[in-house]
Amino acid sequence: MDNYSHLHQDCIPKLEMNVDDRIQDIHKSRWIGYPAAQDAMHKMEGLLCHPRVSRMPNMLLVGATNNGKTEIVKRFCQLHLPDESFDTENLITPTMYFEAPPTPSEADFYTHILCKLYERVPASSIAAKRERTMSVLKRIELKVMIIDELHNILAGSSTKQQHFLNMIKYLSNQLQVSIVGCGTSDLLRAVSVDPQIQNRFPPTIIPRWKYNKSFRQLLSTFESVIPLKSRSSLHSPELSKKILAITEGSIGEISTLLNTAASYSLRNGREFIDLESIQKCGYIGPGMRMRENVNAL
Repeated sequence: MDNYSHLHQDCIPKLEMNVDDRIQDIHKSRWIGYPAAQDAMHKMEGLLCHPRVSRMPNMLLVGATNNGKTEIVKRFCQLHLPDESFDTENLITPTMYFEAPPTPSEADFYTHILCKLYERVPASSIAAKRERTMSVLKRIELKVMIIDELHNILAGSSTKQQHFLNMIKYLSNQLQVSIVGCGTSDLLRAVSVDPQIQNRFPPTIIPRWKYNKSFRQLLSTFESVIPLKSRSSLHSPELSKKILAITEGSIGEISTLLNTAASYSLRNGREFIDLESIQKCGYIGPGMRMRENVNAL
């Protein structure tokens, strides 16, 4: 009997799939609950359970590009879907995910919210859109509003930035909802222009990975959910140091590299990831991509 002790039990049946289907499965989105992600999830659960008060607690989720912020907040929303026991006209929706507009536009943000909820968008003033948005969000009893890419507000003038931040404070106060703002480290600079926002939105940092026990455990977890029949020992010093160096410690890059290397191995009749798979799979790390882009200019 084959020994697949390196795999999670839910992954073992996937070994019966053909190569093409396994490769397709490898590239599907997956959730890995590493400590920083679990900490962020725990804090958002606290926001969801908090009673409605005049000054609701909020938070910022800050990290480098492709370092797992969006996956964390979307996972949180998936765990708190609308309550289908209510009629479709009045679904109770405890959490919602929105993306900040490319520039800090209050009108565009209201339009985005209403469109996502399949609601009519007033064609008149910003005030009409604001009133309609407030009415809809109260009706669905929203508790936690997640605004991703919030660092986009830096694309506008200082006046527009302040207007957008004022809108966030207004929504939180009037709806008595908690707001989770997500973005890169630029987000800390963006909110620094408003002391009230800075005080009401303590940051939770999602750091890049470093070479330590937690990183090697992360690689072992990845190995357990990638359907390859043979053990790769991704946590070994040789492979783990190489993976960290190429990806620069970004979990999104780590996932992309391992998925690409696993696919390369399967296409070449192999059932494990080794140094050759990592070097020849065609993955290009963020540092190399940046240098190539600069050289192309």
